[in-house]
Amino acid sequence: MSEDADEDAAEQARKLFAGPIEFLKSAPGLQFLPDPDTPEIAFAGRSNVGKSSLLNALTNRKGLARTSNTPGRTQELNFFDVGQPLRLRLVDMPGYGFAEAPKDMVKRWRHLVNDYLRGRAVLKRALVLIDSRHGIKPPDRDIMEMLDTAAVNYQLVLTKADKVKSSELSAILARTADEARKHAAAYPRIFTTSSEKGTGIAELRTAIVEAALA
Repeated sequence: MSEDADEDAAEQARKLFAGPIEFLKSAPGLQFLPDPDTPEIAFAGRSNVGKSSLLNALTNRKGLARTSNTPGRTQELNFFDVGQPLRLRLVDMPGYGFAEAPKDMVKRWRHLVNDYLRGRAVLKRALVLIDSRHGIKPPDRDIMEMLDTAAVNYQLVLTKADKVKSSELSAILARTADEARKHAAAYPRIFTTSSEKGTGIAELRTAIVEAALA
């Protein structure tokens, strides 16, 4: 892609995310999913990885993701409509890697997420968020393997990059890229982001739009 085309794609993404974005619904089960008539991009990540902050940064809205964090919604799929007319949906998947979660809650989470991933034809890509301070952990590998099995294309996104020294970040990025190469459904490109500083947000926004509208 030429430099001009890159700039055009970035501007298209900026305009789309600057327009109407609304919380649509929470889905505790497959029967509650919205009609599969709109491209979807799903966000996955361990609890406290910074998923809500990233969603808010991408959409330039301080409180958008809070809608999905109210009590009782933490184990549901949360859908956000982007664009008017509707162009794509962002799907906030429940956080994984619960240290103290009851086994039945973990089981429900796995069934909901796995069923969604395997059966959602309009799901264009998943973004797996990795905390830059910790790198890939066993629960992250679990979700990556789940995505591999479901044949869902995904990209890894390092969050909280501003919390890590540049030398450490380079090492984390290299290890993350090495891990991605071991997974059939993982894209090789890794995004490095900081919701606080705005690092990598425009690039990720552009990639989301390109994946959804391709």
